Amino acid sequence: MRIVVVGAGLGGVAAAVGLHRLGHEVTLFERGAELREAGTGIVIMPNGLRALDALGLAEGVRGHAVHAARAGLRDRRGRPLLVTDAVQAQQDVGTPAIVDRAELHRTLRAPLPADLVRTSAPVERLEPGPDGVTVISDGEPVARADAVIAADGIRSALRGQLFPGHPGLRRTGRMDLRGMLSRPAGLATDLLANQLVDRRSGAMFGLFPVGEDRLYWFTDSVLHGAPPGAEEARRGMLSLMADWHPLVTELIEATPPADVHVDPITRLAGPLPSFAVGRIALLGDAAHAMPPDLGQGASQAFEDAAALIRHLAGARPADVARRLLRYDAERRPVANRMMRAASRQSRLTSQTGAAAWLRDALLRAVPSRLATRRLAALWRA
Repeated sequence: MRIVVVGAGLGGVAAAVGLHRLGHEVTLFERGAELREAGTGIVIMPNGLRALDALGLAEGVRGHAVHAARAGLRDRRGRPLLVTDAVQAQQDVGTPAIVDRAELHRTLRAPLPADLVRTSAPVERLEPGPDGVTVISDGEPVARADAVIAADGIRSALRGQLFPGHPGLRRTGRMDLRGMLSRPAGLATDLLANQLVDRRSGAMFGLFPVGEDRLYWFTDSVLHGAPPGAEEARRGMLSLMADWHPLVTELIEATPPADVHVDPITRLAGPLPSFAVGRIALLGDAAHAMPPDLGQGASQAFEDAAALIRHLAGARPADVARRLLRYDAERRPVANRMMRAASRQSRLTSQTGAAAWLRDALLRAVPSRLATRRLAALWRA
């Protein structure tokens, strides 16, 4: 079959590679001038790694597995609130990986022949017909496909075309500041794979290793108005976290400005009614944009890609609409559950005042065994 994939982010590239390996005639459209992924580190949860295994793309990623003994939530000074036995969770369901986002993108796209990719080709709309879908770029038809995978990201134009009545994205009122740096010599490891929360401001800080010699950190804090530039946001975060665990400000201060990124946190205002419309399927953030709090964004996109590959294996053009409905039936309930869970986690960690004091007290009372089971359940998703 002729299949067009729109959007060369992580999920789109993974889907394009998988469909190409099935023997379909794949074309990948990317609005940017080149295939690349900017940013810092990215967490791939065990369920995401299993999806990459199914796609035959996990080999270069599993070497970045994180083997932390303890993980969980801590207060701003690094004192434990919710402790999980990460070793036990890893034995039960697998180990997450932390990868440089750009490196991951290069690894995923390596098996895709260059002549299947069209860059500087923004897809404006799709025109479905009885026998296929016409792809429109720069006002002109540029391809005819038996199926189209819309992986055009969190601000998906194709999602808006397919569901014009859907409210689209909603800002959460939070800001994500993140960075990567070389790992300092003699670094204490007690905060690795942990997240620190502050009941006064509702801010959060997380820290993960990337390989042997780099660190990935991120913050989540209140955003009033338009997001500031990276340097202004960094100065504000240093001021906000001045009395946190000393490692927090040390790492933020040591990160080169060029390696600091800032974004307002957005999510879908509500679930989509379907991930498939006729011969068109939505994938990744285009289908289920969620807050980053559970680290499941990329993993859910990889699960989407793996499910699409399963359902389109051996498909003929006449089968497409029926096969994509099966994809929707498999993926939408799971991804929407994860969207709701990520929103709940965001509300939990951003609480302030009396509600946050109660949260901290309740978290300290949760047995490590129960917390470990809940973590394993998320990784099993």
